[in-house]
Amino acid sequence: MQLQDFKLFLEVAELGSFTKVAAHRQTVQSHISRQISTFEAACGSPLFKRTGRGVALTEFGTHVAFNARKWVRETDAFFADIQQTATVPMGEVRIGILPSAAHPLMTQVFKRLHHEFPKITLNIREGQGGELDAMLDSGSVDMAILFRFDKPSTPDETLLTTASTYLVSRPGLSLTHPETVEFRRLEGLPLVMPRRPAHWRSILDETAKSKGFHLQTAIEADSLRVQKELIADNPHLYALLGPFSVDHELRLGKLQAAKVIGPDLKRYVTLAHPKQGQLTQASRIVSQLIKETVTVWKSQITWPNSQLKN
Repeated sequence: MQLQDFKLFLEVAELGSFTKVAAHRQTVQSHISRQISTFEAACGSPLFKRTGRGVALTEFGTHVAFNARKWVRETDAFFADIQQTATVPMGEVRIGILPSAAHPLMTQVFKRLHHEFPKITLNIREGQGGELDAMLDSGSVDMAILFRFDKPSTPDETLLTTASTYLVSRPGLSLTHPETVEFRRLEGLPLVMPRRPAHWRSILDETAKSKGFHLQTAIEADSLRVQKELIADNPHLYALLGPFSVDHELRLGKLQAAKVIGPDLKRYVTLAHPKQGQLTQASRIVSQLIKETVTVWKSQITWPNSQLKN
């Protein structure tokens, strides 16, 4: 049995005549009669009794018609919903992201999604450096926001913003009180550093080596939160972090920071997509919302009135 069989049955029941239905459907009466006979055989009992003026429902036919009307109405509504939502973006978008970009950037993107594209959901995973690249390569995320040490030059990666490096400490220390600090002033400072073989750690070590000294590592920690808590609670520790990593703590007065110069160690925050495969409609929308948010925030991945310059 097909949906159209039930619709034909209900039409005959309403009009009470094979001839009227045939005229309405621009076919012959015998064709309608054969279809109804086949439908009755499938149901297992006569649905109509023939009269001199046409046909009328049997008791069994009345029972079938009552249930069929409800089912056809619900089925039509179901198909209408399918057709209406066929053009509505939907689905899960998996994002790998730097901890420093998780908030407020993703918070803002979620707000827009919830308002404009409520059928798109986010699945956010935090990671560092090569971990995010591995997620992309394995297909475990649809896109990633990560740091690069060179400007992106391939179509699968878009530059969002540029981040300088800051020497960060607890408030009140003289070395981080000015706006800038020379890299050579890092010699002998007890630093909280990311663990090897992190690429950022290698960049810092090589830069110090080019200046004729070695950085003094007091503690190794990959967790951004742990690094910030350590320096906030210890007046003898420093860390080398990006502006987005410490913006919230600077606003609260929990940390103090000076931009490292000579050289100005810049990192490039990019939005990367897998090199292989097509983006879904939902992924394209999320990607565009991320780019639009950063643009509105004047090339920031935190609130536009940041305490530090990129």
